[in-house]
Amino acid sequence: MLESTVINTVDTPRHAKPRIRRRYIAKKVFLFPEMGTGPENPWLTDRGKATGRWRKATGLGALEVCAGGGGQALGFEQAGVEHVGLLEIDSHACETLRLNRPKWNVLQRNLNDFDGAAFKGVDIVCGGLPCPPFSVAGKQLGKGDERNLFPAMIRLVDEVRPRAVMIENVRGILDAVFTDYRQHVAAQLKKLGYQPGWKLMNAADFGVSQLRPRVIFIAVRSDCAEYFAWPEGQSVSPRTVGDLLWDLMRANGWKGAQAWRSDADEIAPTIVGGSLKHGGPDLGPTRARRAWASLGVDGLGIANDAPHGEFVGMPRLTVRMVARLQGFPDDWQFVGTKTQAYRQVGNAFPPPFARAVAESLVSCLTVKRRVNILA
Repeated sequence: MLESTVINTVDTPRHAKPRIRRRYIAKKVFLFPEMGTGPENPWLTDRGKATGRWRKATGLGALEVCAGGGGQALGFEQAGVEHVGLLEIDSHACETLRLNRPKWNVLQRNLNDFDGAAFKGVDIVCGGLPCPPFSVAGKQLGKGDERNLFPAMIRLVDEVRPRAVMIENVRGILDAVFTDYRQHVAAQLKKLGYQPGWKLMNAADFGVSQLRPRVIFIAVRSDCAEYFAWPEGQSVSPRTVGDLLWDLMRANGWKGAQAWRSDADEIAPTIVGGSLKHGGPDLGPTRARRAWASLGVDGLGIANDAPHGEFVGMPRLTVRMVARLQGFPDDWQFVGTKTQAYRQVGNAFPPPFARAVAESLVSCLTVKRRVNILA
């Protein structure tokens, strides 16, 4: 949640207005209470503690679609899930995946034309389906949008019959205009033997320094459904933009880096990656750029490098800075031009968030069950 606080300092003139800053307050519950335990969300939240930095291999395999620059894939890997295949249509994103994980089975394919028969029986089918059909910026055309891949995903699930399905999308898919479509998607999965559920969560609840609401759709095979629980957010606040990016901002000796760090004392607004139908890299529309300006960041574009020593004004973020705000490790490289790389970063499912969801699936699918054997 956001809390407004009045900041007064000893050197503030009496006639000056106090500065109003918003500070992110971490909670032990999710930022969004929507769809708590209603008919579209049959599961409670797991109150267990977070695991260590990297889980051992779980023996579970995943087929990921719309893999992009690897945010979700990295999170699932950290949760101990092995990828048996990663499907992605963009050539630069495919090269990013291959560069960072040469052993991954990366397939440059269109999901609409992909036959999943070779992956029949894999444990998890997952992916972040294109968001524009359900976003305000994309005009919310829903099932009428050519970019809507829910039908292709349902077909793939039918072909593969995994034990669990995970789909990530934008908050807009929960709007009332899509109620019938959500129910249609859920009904199709129920016919295939799955228990489906939707949940609105925020990346900030999982350590990502960004207010990034995302809807997660989970469908678990009926014989496993009782063991699933949504992941619980962390009890500590994510780092502010200034604290997280300070070392990168001062990399070229910028003298104003320390002052900028002090002023950039909130987490970031939602990072947007744009789409192929829209132009170069920037940090979003006018309202988003105003939010970035309050953090001392120029959101009109993406910089090639950190500001130099005598730079004056609001700096722009580099692709590496945005990647860190998304939760990517600094050694994760992106292939392509600045625009192509930024699009991979901005559209990613933040790895820490993806890991939390993956760990809930792992807990569900690896639970030890007691079986009574009749003599």
